[in-house]
Amino acid sequence: MRALIQRVSRASVAVEGETMAAIGPGLVVLLGVAREDTEDIADRLARKILSLRVFDDGSGRMGRSVADAGGDLLCVSQFTLLGDLRRGNRPSFAEAAPPELAEPLYERVRAALGAQGGRFGAHMAVDLVNDGPVTLIVEMTDTTGL
Repeated sequence: MRALIQRVSRASVAVEGETMAAIGPGLVVLLGVAREDTEDIADRLARKILSLRVFDDGSGRMGRSVADAGGDLLCVSQFTLLGDLRRGNRPSFAEAAPPELAEPLYERVRAALGAQGGRFGAHMAVDLVNDGPVTLIVEMTDTTGL
């Protein structure tokens, strides 16, 4: 599982011009699910995201989690995070999980985060204001993580 996480001052996601979710200050999680991902990996990734200390602690350091900061969460499925560009110029998505495997794992992570979300598999418009900017990539597999 691969997540691109951005600290934001605000964000929203829309499908066909209809806003599906909107948040104030918090985190946007763009989530890609790989073929070999499991419920255990999803749970570990959610715990990792919730424990990330990326918010100001009052002393100019990133020392507070999203919960400590009272922030919101928005989770958006994004299989393109699994795109492989090692050969050629067109990404290969062979490592991405098929929808019937990816959707339940995406929903599991979203629920564990208590996050709002878009519509799985839809063409979405994500609007966000990156705060900092702070952008991190977290990758979780059977051999990495907590």
